[in-house]
Amino acid sequence: MGGNYLQTKDKIAALVRAAAISAMNDGALKFFDELPEVALEVPPKKEFGDFATNFAMQTAKIFRTSPRKIAEEIKSRISSDMFERIEIAGAGFMNFYLRNDVIYRELKEIYDAGKNFGHLPNKNNVTVQIEYVSANPTGLLHVGHGRGAAAGSALINILRAAGYNVESEYYINDAGNQMDKLAVSVNARYLELLGQSVDFPEDGYRGPDIIDTTRRIIARHGDRFLALPEDERLKELGELAYDDKLCELQDDLINFRVSFDFWFSERTLHPDKINAAIDKLKADGHIYEQDGALWLASSKFGDDKDRVVVRENGEPTYLAADIAYHKNKFDRGFGELINLWGADHHGYVARVKAAMRMLGYDADKLKIIFLQMVSLFRGGEAVKMSKRAGTAIPLRELMDEVGTDAARYFFLMRSTDSQLDFDLDLAKSQSADNPVYYIQYAHARICSIFRQAKEANLTLDGEPNFALMNSSSELDLINKIFEYPDEIEKSAAEYAPQRIARYVYDLASTFSSFYRDCRILGVEEDLAKARLALLKVTRHTIEHALSLLGVSAPERM
Repeated sequence: MGGNYLQTKDKIAALVRAAAISAMNDGALKFFDELPEVALEVPPKKEFGDFATNFAMQTAKIFRTSPRKIAEEIKSRISSDMFERIEIAGAGFMNFYLRNDVIYRELKEIYDAGKNFGHLPNKNNVTVQIEYVSANPTGLLHVGHGRGAAAGSALINILRAAGYNVESEYYINDAGNQMDKLAVSVNARYLELLGQSVDFPEDGYRGPDIIDTTRRIIARHGDRFLALPEDERLKELGELAYDDKLCELQDDLINFRVSFDFWFSERTLHPDKINAAIDKLKADGHIYEQDGALWLASSKFGDDKDRVVVRENGEPTYLAADIAYHKNKFDRGFGELINLWGADHHGYVARVKAAMRMLGYDADKLKIIFLQMVSLFRGGEAVKMSKRAGTAIPLRELMDEVGTDAARYFFLMRSTDSQLDFDLDLAKSQSADNPVYYIQYAHARICSIFRQAKEANLTLDGEPNFALMNSSSELDLINKIFEYPDEIEKSAAEYAPQRIARYVYDLASTFSSFYRDCRILGVEEDLAKARLALLKVTRHTIEHALSLLGVSAPERM
């Protein structure tokens, strides 16, 4: 099921649309061929109905009459047993109040759907590719990468739940200068750890993780590389260091509940795929030579200036590799490409899109989600450095301190395009002030209620009589659950995992009010069973929403 509540919205939208067409046919409203979509929202307060639409206000210019008159004409032509009443508010909002029996019927459908609730129908559309994290395999993932890892993996979960076909990808930057620097850095530490005097390269990687990598290489291979000529030793150590770093990176991602459908190596682009892309751009007149280098005429396609793609020494730039990589993505047939990039890559968008247009692809199918910075705070003070490394804080240190659940939820609480202040003390606290603890506690409390019900021999056999639940606390919880499929749809459409984070917190809060006001045990058996059935749906919805965020739903706390 999962899509039932959306179908209810569709039914109401269809009634509004049909009423508008009827009014046009009657001459009450000016005829217009293409009406806009009827957008329905769940009002922020129950007093404004179960659904509301501003369709009359949207169409005022089309019909050339007041929104209120349009709303009245539409309302007078809606005849349905779905509604307790329809009200026109303000300048022309239409508020729809569902009858309780309609609400109970929908709740039964959700209850019967069981584990399928929250999975929307497959849209049978193009495959969306999401590329994210893609950190260089030269060091540990830091908290900035962690925000991207949480956002990307949650977005994939949400899009899949919303019925999209999605493939995830990690682009391994395993070619170029950074790999040379890794090799010379490990080589220096290798010689140093084996007792030789060596000057550490000025631009080498100095983090303690490089020493850890080198020690693991020595533990496996000993000193056998000392006898090799330096160029051979650099090649051997560089490959071993690369393998070690990639394994570390993959281990951290697994521990952070992040996996990828495909790992794409930049090396596979060199030189053939890069040369093919450059040759195509040359042939089409989009590349010119100047000062011994090859330049992309990207300023003609929306960039602020032209860009070098091949240096004077014949080496391709990072941009050349990125052009070949995105060409490869389009050639693989993805209908939409989504990249999650750090905010410092803002200027890169225009040049990559320019190249895609030059190559004949629809650059609008490439969407970039930017990740703003994360600032960690402890005791009200900013935390800037790793205690051990004296550098950017590794993701694994954050996981060790606050746990994976808290780290993921806190990364996902805010929109990716806003800076995130991460309160370490709050993330570790076991109190209602900690949002992830509050949500998980609500789930554990529901599990506890089911254990108590089992001890009292209260089981969910037979059909629950949902009509027995008519208090505001019960109806508020039912209506909050009804919002879930719509939140999934919107979160997917807006690439906004924070919507699910906010929704599941609000659901836990609504449950807490229900728990305060409505007893389960010690009331009439049919009412107890109805409330228990509602809690079964609530428990599943919390668990499902947390799973989309990559957060666990413990049964005991």
